[in-house]
Amino acid sequence: MAKRKPTNRRERIEQLRREQQRTERRRTALIIVACTLVGLVIIGAAAWVPVKNWINDPGRQPMSAFGVPAAQAGLDPVVNDSAAGVSDHVDTGQKVNYTTAPPSAGPHWEQPASFGRKFYTDKDRPAVETLVHNLEHGYTIVWYDETIAKDSAQLNALKDIARRFESSTFDNSKKLIVAPWFAKDGKFKAGKHIALTHWSTDAGHRQYATKVSGEAIEQFMKKYPASQSPEPNAA
Repeated sequence: MAKRKPTNRRERIEQLRREQQRTERRRTALIIVACTLVGLVIIGAAAWVPVKNWINDPGRQPMSAFGVPAAQAGLDPVVNDSAAGVSDHVDTGQKVNYTTAPPSAGPHWEQPASFGRKFYTDKDRPAVETLVHNLEHGYTIVWYDETIAKDSAQLNALKDIARRFESSTFDNSKKLIVAPWFAKDGKFKAGKHIALTHWSTDAGHRQYATKVSGEAIEQFMKKYPASQSPEPNAA
């Protein structure tokens, strides 16, 4: 049924007023809907950040998620060294001439590196003599050379592995340190860029690798746990 056309000026004005009101109500509704959608997008984006961080938290990932599989890491067989050096403290600052690069046991400085620190760079790495003391306490140390330091993908994998072992409370299962190895400290085996070391009561253990492998590190730590070290209860 067709709308009745207004018959006089007053009716035409009233009709225009009603149409204008309807137009304004539609515009207001569209603005409200648009603002609501924008608000939901902002809230959703803000909420997604912590969710994404939670999903990508290295602590929630298996060790095999970092680096290459153990079979592709270019692993050498584990070398067993002398376990001599238990409680053999030399003066802090005194250089120890270790017979292997890196050392897996031996004389060391009196103070170990902090339990709370898991990753070091070339700018802040403690002395080798300090880290050997950490070995005595049951730490596994993952040493990386300059080749790995220049490879962002492999270096980031090591950082993620280190974060996985961060803990606000003392925990023997978290005894891992990732640290750079300098050429001045000695030469790695040719073609190798990673070295894993651990000090057990019966021997020091070394294993070289070509590439970073969280799976290989996990296997090494399971084979040589902190509980088998000379001083497993020390931080």
